[in-house]
Amino acid sequence: MLLNCDLGESYGERHIGMDTAVMPFIDQANIACGFHGGDPLTMERTLALAVQHRVSIGAHPSYPDLAGFGRRSMALSEDELRAALHYQIAALDGMAAITGAQASYVKPHGALYNDMMRNAGIRTVILQAVSAYPRPLRLMLQATSEAAAHRAEAADLGVEVWLEAFADRRYDDDGLLLSRQREGAVHSREGMLEQVISLVRDGSVTTVSGQRLALRADTLCVHGDNPEGVAAIREIRALLGDD
Repeated sequence: MLLNCDLGESYGERHIGMDTAVMPFIDQANIACGFHGGDPLTMERTLALAVQHRVSIGAHPSYPDLAGFGRRSMALSEDELRAALHYQIAALDGMAAITGAQASYVKPHGALYNDMMRNAGIRTVILQAVSAYPRPLRLMLQATSEAAAHRAEAADLGVEVWLEAFADRRYDDDGLLLSRQREGAVHSREGMLEQVISLVRDGSVTTVSGQRLALRADTLCVHGDNPEGVAAIREIRALLGDD
């Protein structure tokens, strides 16, 4: 199982995350494209860091919501959403090309990610946008009980997917992430490590009601926006091994 992390989200005078400390321990960097976080200089520095550590580069687009950090749903038309995605992906991919690298996948951020998992129409627009890009890109989706259907949807448009699980987030009984508005939505460090071990050993998580839920994932999302989170990523890397 690969490790992915949301990075490059600082902008202007606002510093977010511990990118330099995190990058050596991950396989995939989801780099902000300027709509929820990130700016040109942050993007450039994050890309250089990913290249230095031989980390795969992914575009991390969102709704145009810098003030809300991309955590608010927005009622965009299909054309607006498709254009917003292409704008962000192209910005990151163009900056990557200057470093001699390129983006290899797309992972929507925040509310757009959640809306993609709950709304088939939004998911279709995102798949269409990824499919229409001039060269192949994968789409990162949440691993749920609907994974087979989601793979089939993507395949119909010629898109391959990465199925993603979360190290630090608690799950609803339907396999989606427990809303951050609810108490206990984010695991303690102990709970996070227990969840990772469960995912690695038997491909399952324990839901908020105590049910065991099968969850087969290709990649595991971690968050390193504080020293404790970085320390936990080191432990998770050790659990998964170096490959």
